[in-house]
Amino acid sequence: MTTALKPRLALTLGDPAGIGGELVARQLADPASSELAEIFLISDEAELAQAQEDAGVSFAWSRTPGEGLPVLVDNAAARPEQPFERRKATEAGGTWAMANLRKALELAQAGEVDAIVFAPLNKSSLHLAGMTENDEMHWFETVLADGSTATELNVLPELVTARVTSHVSLAEVSQNITFDLVVERGLLLEEVLKGRGIAAPRIGVCALNPHAGENGKFGREEIDIIAPAVEELAKRGVDVAGPFPSDTIFLHARDGKFDGILTMYHDQGQIAVKLLGFDRGVTMAGGLSVPATTPAHGTAFDLVGERKAGLGAYENAFRTAAGVGARRRNA
Repeated sequence: MTTALKPRLALTLGDPAGIGGELVARQLADPASSELAEIFLISDEAELAQAQEDAGVSFAWSRTPGEGLPVLVDNAAARPEQPFERRKATEAGGTWAMANLRKALELAQAGEVDAIVFAPLNKSSLHLAGMTENDEMHWFETVLADGSTATELNVLPELVTARVTSHVSLAEVSQNITFDLVVERGLLLEEVLKGRGIAAPRIGVCALNPHAGENGKFGREEIDIIAPAVEELAKRGVDVAGPFPSDTIFLHARDGKFDGILTMYHDQGQIAVKLLGFDRGVTMAGGLSVPATTPAHGTAFDLVGERKAGLGAYENAFRTAAGVGARRRNA
């Protein structure tokens, strides 16, 4: 009988102006975390000390793998010279967050870790630091440069949503919805759901327009693009249905009809997921050569130093990455 190997996770503490350090410290103060995965902390001693102070906890760490403790991958050489400001988007904070993420991606490409968990980022900080992509998911594509493409998935224990379009303006959504993209994202969602252990996942597809277009009265995207793509997915063996009006499809999901939902744009899924489980939601980078997860909430500058941040979403991000990483390592 073969003994299952622990997944190896790279953790970064996110934007140093936010609550990321507190969340990571609280997670690692629980010995169960190191029992679940081998942990590599991309950080430096100063950030780890600040994280433990913010959380009001302490945890042991090592510089040497194999001791059963989180291992510090010291990235101090990449720390900006200017000090970090708390509770504020800054160039220095974005630079540090990106440097640690870049190191985590390098470890993943070298085969040294199986998945990445990153604490909340601030997009304003990232753009101040020079990120030109709309979001970190597409920045991951640039850094990896291996041909893999990212799409943002939102994960609850009982439901996963994927998007056809993501960080684009509402005015651009319709022109970015294509037959090929709906099919591609539907196949990716099925793959992710199977990776979570669902042998035959059931997928619902959102319409774009009110009342699913009302037979073309409110738009033809459902007739010309989405419904044909749903038919193509079904031909490829996907258990899929739709398009359904987005104001009712999540009621069906709540009642257990779907394991996953494919949405057409950002807020169509985000609003529902955050209502269903804001304190449990996880964002996952799908389609990349390395799995990466993060809490679905933000940096919460207003909670920094208050020790009031909820751990639920970060804990789920950690456990989701551990589950995916374990399957990859033991495949």
